[in-house]
Amino acid sequence: MKSRLIPLSALSTVLFSMAITAHAEVSVKDPWVRATVAEQKATGAFMQLTAKSDTRLIEARSTVAGAVEVHEMTMDNNVMRMRAVPNGIDLPAGKTVELKPGSYHIMLLDLHHGLKTGETVPLTLVVEGKDKTRETIDIKATVRAMAGAPGAPKASMGDEAHQHHHH
Repeated sequence: MKSRLIPLSALSTVLFSMAITAHAEVSVKDPWVRATVAEQKATGAFMQLTAKSDTRLIEARSTVAGAVEVHEMTMDNNVMRMRAVPNGIDLPAGKTVELKPGSYHIMLLDLHHGLKTGETVPLTLVVEGKDKTRETIDIKATVRAMAGAPGAPKASMGDEAHQHHHH
């Protein structure tokens, strides 16, 4: 009897978490994090966000980083500038906002370890509605190699061993 209860409780947990996701005001599509190379202590997370009603992405968190910030990258007189967006990012109702390289993104700072291609990174997004009601959205982002980086997976694998020698 007990052996049947364990899978059922696991199944109910899965169904419960699916129900929570279905009611979320913001849907998240294609979340990914850029893989790191040796000694790299920061990386970006990217995804598409679509809100049912006017909402703001005001905060992000992850257990893999010492700090997580909502960022914007802009070009100013051919100089790339990155800055935290303290008031968050507007997510207008029904419009998809893409967090992507060279634009809005989530910065994972003070990484606890290197991130290898194929790993998943837990992220929590905090969104706020017009009525100031906050909601958290837990997602798993897949780590991907930077496009065009030769041997990125090899560099990532060596990275983990290298990091352990320093800690």
